[in-house]
Amino acid sequence: MTRIDMKSARVAAAAVALLAATAMPALAQETPAPAPVMDKGDVTWLMTSSLLVLFMALPGLALFYGGMVRAKNILSILMQSAMIVSVMMVVWVFYGYSFAFGGSENPFFGGFGKLFLSGVTVDSMSATFTQGVVIPEYLFLTFQMTFAAITPVLIIGAFAERVKFSAVLVFAVLWATFVYFPVAHMVWDANGYLFKMGAIDFAGGTVVHINSGIAALVGCIMLGQRKGYGKEMMAPHSLPLVLIGASILWVGWFGFNVGSNLEANAGATLAMINTFVAPAGAVAAWGLIEFFHRGKASVLGAASGMITGLVAITPACGTVGPVGAILLGAVASAVSYYFVAVVKMKFNYDDSLDVFGIHGVGGIVGALGTAVLSAAAFGGVKGDDYSIGGQFVIQLTAVLITIVWCAVVSAILFKIVDMVIGLRVKPEVETQGLDQPTHGEVAYHS
Repeated sequence: MTRIDMKSARVAAAAVALLAATAMPALAQETPAPAPVMDKGDVTWLMTSSLLVLFMALPGLALFYGGMVRAKNILSILMQSAMIVSVMMVVWVFYGYSFAFGGSENPFFGGFGKLFLSGVTVDSMSATFTQGVVIPEYLFLTFQMTFAAITPVLIIGAFAERVKFSAVLVFAVLWATFVYFPVAHMVWDANGYLFKMGAIDFAGGTVVHINSGIAALVGCIMLGQRKGYGKEMMAPHSLPLVLIGASILWVGWFGFNVGSNLEANAGATLAMINTFVAPAGAVAAWGLIEFFHRGKASVLGAASGMITGLVAITPACGTVGPVGAILLGAVASAVSYYFVAVVKMKFNYDDSLDVFGIHGVGGIVGALGTAVLSAAAFGGVKGDDYSIGGQFVIQLTAVLITIVWCAVVSAILFKIVDMVIGLRVKPEVETQGLDQPTHGEVAYHS
């Protein structure tokens, strides 16, 4: 090859290199971003979790509450539970999902954009906690639907054995509309006020338990005490049913807590171990406290401790370590026991099945304890830049907002229902028991 040929070759090569370099940015701009990934393992686990949360409500919560009332009222509790769950699923599809997760940038309201599931298809996806990983929107809304279905059922235990069936259903729908959906949006939606503030509520400490506990306290005070309260024996009619129901709740709670991770990964395993050990610590603590206070550890106490521990770990299960979870469960047991055994008696309010003492108080302890125990110094997942004091203020703010909003709106709704259809059954119905007069059936035949 001559020098001229070599020079020409070098010039041609340089020209090709220059063109390639010029084309690179254009090619880079034309390259599409990686498509979001949907993992079949995540989908399978969240489908299972949705079933587990339904299992919590029916039969778990229904049996837990059913065993704690007197025999003449068990069917009323079972029917209220089944009907509320069913009605709430319909409400969720019609407008609940939109009000909570409708895409609105309003910090307090999800909007009307997804009424009757408008725009939701088999191809629409919802984000998870990992960038680029998604799940079907139908699955996300189904999982959240089970939370909306069980939460109003929690409330009814506070005024069991004296409330009208129709009043329970109307109140449940109104309460979900004006209390549950807005709080769920504030806490769990990316545009929500408390979400943007940085509140930690992994699986529903504020949304589910504080919310239902405060509504329960307001309701039992407004309805008044059961006829014969403090004079007649009102012990649970079936402690085996109570423990069976509580145990079903524990199993179902893995869907509640672990499913809230939205993905089947290492984060889910942390929530899982915490859902094992927090109620275990709470049961042990409640039993010890009961033994030293009353001389005996009871089955009812074990069931109460179990639920208290589960309530307390709900907001914290994704951010605290297992040792912190045990401590949180034990502390929640001690505080809830005090409210159930001392405070309720002192103020003489008839919270029939201790909904406020367990869910309300346990939820508050869990929400505030999350701020402390999430720190790496206590075995949590938060690193060196995490401020316990700063997070505690955020958690306290979220708790207070939930308490005030729920208490005020719940009181208004109870009053409206009472004025329109009446809250309480007639005295003769209460004496006879709600099962036969309301449903025409009895649970047990002599």
